[in-house]
Amino acid sequence: MSDSPAPLADPHIAFDPAEGRRDIVVLGSTGSIGTQAIDLVLRNPDRFRVTALAASGGRVALLAEQARRLRVRTVAVARPDAVPALREALTEQYGAEPLPEILAGPDAAAELAASECHTVLNGITGSIGLAPTLAALEAGRTLALANKESLIVGGPLVKALAKPGQIIPVDSEHAALFQALAAGTRADVRKLVVTASGGPFRGRTRAELADVTPEDALAHPTWAMGPVITVNSATLVNKGLEVIEAHLLYDIPFDRIEVVVHPQSYVHSMVEFTDGSTLAQATPPDMRGPIAIGIGWPERVPDAAPAFDWTKASSWEFFPLDTEAFPSVGLARHVGELGGTAPAVFNAANEECVDAFLAGRLPFNGIMDTVTEVVAEHGTPAEGTSLTVSDVLEAETWARARARELAVKATAKARA
Repeated sequence: MSDSPAPLADPHIAFDPAEGRRDIVVLGSTGSIGTQAIDLVLRNPDRFRVTALAASGGRVALLAEQARRLRVRTVAVARPDAVPALREALTEQYGAEPLPEILAGPDAAAELAASECHTVLNGITGSIGLAPTLAALEAGRTLALANKESLIVGGPLVKALAKPGQIIPVDSEHAALFQALAAGTRADVRKLVVTASGGPFRGRTRAELADVTPEDALAHPTWAMGPVITVNSATLVNKGLEVIEAHLLYDIPFDRIEVVVHPQSYVHSMVEFTDGSTLAQATPPDMRGPIAIGIGWPERVPDAAPAFDWTKASSWEFFPLDTEAFPSVGLARHVGELGGTAPAVFNAANEECVDAFLAGRLPFNGIMDTVTEVVAEHGTPAEGTSLTVSDVLEAETWARARARELAVKATAKARA
């Protein structure tokens, strides 16, 4: 391990804790990560200042309110058709004061990611976050990464641009690994243990999952998240993506990354060291803690999130992963080892299948059955080829189209 490349996320990299207030660009500001990050910033104005915001454009009233409260220089939306409503909402918020600059279009978030700031928090959902991730890294910004898809689909592209330690992970699991890894050297690490809540269907067999509904899948027992991420938690696809992400972030081989089911979601992940000791990072489920690590490291932000009340009794459970009922983690390992465009195909096919499931066009077990077939048809990437953004986009387009075709066939077969 000591001779392997430096990890993308490294808690041992020296950051200057005395650099004063940090300027932050928040991408995906109206989503779950973005709104919690803004709450954290507003409670710590001496530590952080948000200079720009980007969002899809679906919640312009909230975006305008955020812009006014934070007094940002620039606001960006991915949808140009949202600009008139955004300008009207900003005018209502600002009154006679000058409005912030408005950017619009599919490249607007990437433009903000390259703007003058200390840290870019990428809280965008989906692989559309890849371009802003690459832009932030190329501009030399510290990247607080909550958009796991950009690392999954563009791993080699990200690794080629990122300097050692330039990425600080914001996923609760990877923020936990990041903190636990600070306790030892890379040569001391035996394995990474990624925890999973098990989702709403923990303990069910594959046969018992055949008739579950979207409403069932969206009833997550621990976390309040968007519909795609919540269904990914029900299939454990999210855990498969996190295994790939851990491999890329920390340069640990796949056979030394395990998944264990922990229903309480108190322990967010663990690192086992060569002397037999295991360090676990634990907090009550709350994303403001990982966000604070992402934008504040190496300093900790006081009272960023709730702590445990150790005067109250509690039970913490751990169970092995049921790979038959939830084959997604094994498939994710497979595509991660294949590399190239295989992870992009896996991710894109899954997103299409989740949409079909939520719309009632595909059964729950059909999600992974279809993704598995798409991955198999994609095959093994050619050796020696260099991955490009065009390669990723082309592979995603094919995977989405093929997943839709197979989903239609699966529905027709089920109704026959």
